[in-house]
Amino acid sequence: ILMSHLGRPEGKDPAEDAKYSLKPVATRLQELLPNSKVHFAGDTVGDDAKAKAAALRDGEVLILENVRFNKGEKKGDAEYAAVLAGFGDVYCNDAFGTCHRTEGSMVAVPNAMTGKPKVCGFLVEKEIKFLSDAIAHPTRPFVAIVGGKKVADKIEVIKNLLAICDKVLIGGAMAFTFSLARGGKVGKSYVQPDKVDLAQELMQLGGSKLVLPLDTHCGDDFKGTCNKLTVKSGEIPDDYEGFDIGPETIQAYAHIIKSAKTVVWNGPMGVFEMPPFDAGTRAVAEAIVASGATSIIGGGDSAAAIQDFGLADQVTHVSTGGGASLEMLEGKKFVAVELLDDK
Repeated sequence: ILMSHLGRPEGKDPAEDAKYSLKPVATRLQELLPNSKVHFAGDTVGDDAKAKAAALRDGEVLILENVRFNKGEKKGDAEYAAVLAGFGDVYCNDAFGTCHRTEGSMVAVPNAMTGKPKVCGFLVEKEIKFLSDAIAHPTRPFVAIVGGKKVADKIEVIKNLLAICDKVLIGGAMAFTFSLARGGKVGKSYVQPDKVDLAQELMQLGGSKLVLPLDTHCGDDFKGTCNKLTVKSGEIPDDYEGFDIGPETIQAYAHIIKSAKTVVWNGPMGVFEMPPFDAGTRAVAEAIVASGATSIIGGGDSAAAIQDFGLADQVTHVSTGGGASLEMLEGKKFVAVELLDDK
């Protein structure tokens, strides 16, 4: 019996929510498992699910409707969880992307399965192994690359990585808040003025471990055909916006990555979806591959970028969990995983 979520259905408009149904998943799974009968239940814990779960024969598969269609999922409702728990004899969590959440299917269901085996699937095992090993027992030099938009989103990650890494390279729009903290000019670039103190604190904490961009590739409009300039960091003209790290930064970062034995990457260096501002992210991805280091790519945009560049099969591990991998890099433990049996 398989349960999963898809998207965030709001429950206001059935026609709008229909796109979140797992019925197409059941159809596709049947194609992939031609020798097994795949059933689909139109609800999660309702009469259809109960009847089909009870009638299931050996070798058959039942996919329940999107768990997020039920309000009990978000609330972690005990009654809802008890029904789901009653469907099975073994609980297997293979949803790493939601292991950092405390929703019903992740926490309340295993809690309701007292005395029954509760195990992790192969994907969760692989994700935790790579991420926890990288943090606890890295082969050095250990280099982390952190990009993305907001300093606030990555504060705990950067702090934790500064404590365990040899170098932490910063890219993406968050670099402009650091630039502002150093008294630089950032033009129209995205910044978080209220996080300048935070950026200063991180720079003080990191010292020479924290490496910031040397130059910026910027444009006067948010499109690939805009007028472009490459300027020193902190020297962006008023009518320009930073969209990527510049060539000097690319060279400096590639040099640091080249000597690394372990690399963790979370967050792009720029607007990689809009050439030519994909150059920084692409160069970092290529440098990681060329380094031959144990390479772990955090989920979300970094994973999307490395897939887009056709390099996913040339790195050690591409994480399937954006928020989950981020929280592991922060050093957090997951309730959903702690509930599973140790063996």
